[in-house]
Amino acid sequence: MKNSIKRSPRTFSTLLLFFSFYSFILNISCDSKEEEEEEDCTKTAVVSDTYFLNNQQYFIDKTIELPCSFPDPEPLTQIDPPELDGFTYDVLFYEFTPDTGNNTSRWRFEIQLNNPNDYEVTGLPILTVKIGEQTSSQSYSDKTTLPCFQLGAKSSCTLFYDQESSLDLGIINDIELINVQYFLTN
Repeated sequence: MKNSIKRSPRTFSTLLLFFSFYSFILNISCDSKEEEEEEDCTKTAVVSDTYFLNNQQYFIDKTIELPCSFPDPEPLTQIDPPELDGFTYDVLFYEFTPDTGNNTSRWRFEIQLNNPNDYEVTGLPILTVKIGEQTSSQSYSDKTTLPCFQLGAKSSCTLFYDQESSLDLGIINDIELINVQYFLTN
């Protein structure tokens, strides 16, 4: 004789409801774990910045950590050149002679560049000068005896500049020093 289990429609509905509820709870907990794993997921990205200084291009790469859901950073961003924090300068000597008597003008200066920081830096001094009504910013390091491309920690470097220019190129009455800045190149 066969034993048969008789199920009532009510029991079947209860079991179906139980399994549906169990599947729903299981699905929610899986989704929560996936969301938690996605929130904990990070990736490392390199952000590249570039800037131009004295007609030369420099690059700064920064490594950052991003959530995996973030898009990758843009390939390259142009920024302003970074300046040395706390930089100061002292004008030790400054002279412009419009006519030396030898058909030349002469420009001489000694400017002490000061790094007050606890770290050494590599960079480029940029002088802003006013010639007539025109203002110009550039490095004169290529014509100095010591270019000051590096400043030691809590130290200084002195730019010595002495150049003569032919008056055949034009007469300049005055060159006024407006400012000196030190931009980082490393």
